[in-house]
Amino acid sequence: MIVGYARTSTTEQVAGIEAQERDLAAAGVERSYREQTSAMGARKELEAAIDFARAGDVLVVTKLDRLARSVADLCDIVARLEKKGVALRILAMNIDTGTPTGKLMLNLIGSIGQFEREIMLERQREGVAKAKSEGKYKGRAPTARAKADDIRRLAAEGLTRDAIAAQLGVGVASVYRVLAAAKAN
Repeated sequence: MIVGYARTSTTEQVAGIEAQERDLAAAGVERSYREQTSAMGARKELEAAIDFARAGDVLVVTKLDRLARSVADLCDIVARLEKKGVALRILAMNIDTGTPTGKLMLNLIGSIGQFEREIMLERQREGVAKAKSEGKYKGRAPTARAKADDIRRLAAEGLTRDAIAAQLGVGVASVYRVLAAAKAN
């Protein structure tokens, strides 16, 4: 069976998920899984697709970045698929791990992608360090600390931590931190 997996990072990317589903259908996908979640979030539909796939099946994705977060993540997914006897096909790269050449190409491309990301992050860190040394970079303003008085006031009024976070536009964990710090003082 040909199993498809499509993912976009946000629910606003309707055209992106529709394009992936169209390409998967054109590739002969018989059962499709889709989700709209960031790569860092839980990927329940990817897990469902991997769990569903059986020996001799093929998991198809349109692009590598729709599947894996890193080379380590890619290797983990491929190893899980191989253990089940399932091949991986990436349409945009014309890669099929059902062949030795496909396995080699996937590992090379994954490594190059990780290298590019690491170089980009290194350049970003260098740029931030330079901007800090020149006094041009102050970092993100600590939102919750700036609203600490409001957080304490709303808590004293009896609002729940969730309600305080929603009203002030800060994270619930930040509300807990501010209130814990106030309690400790």
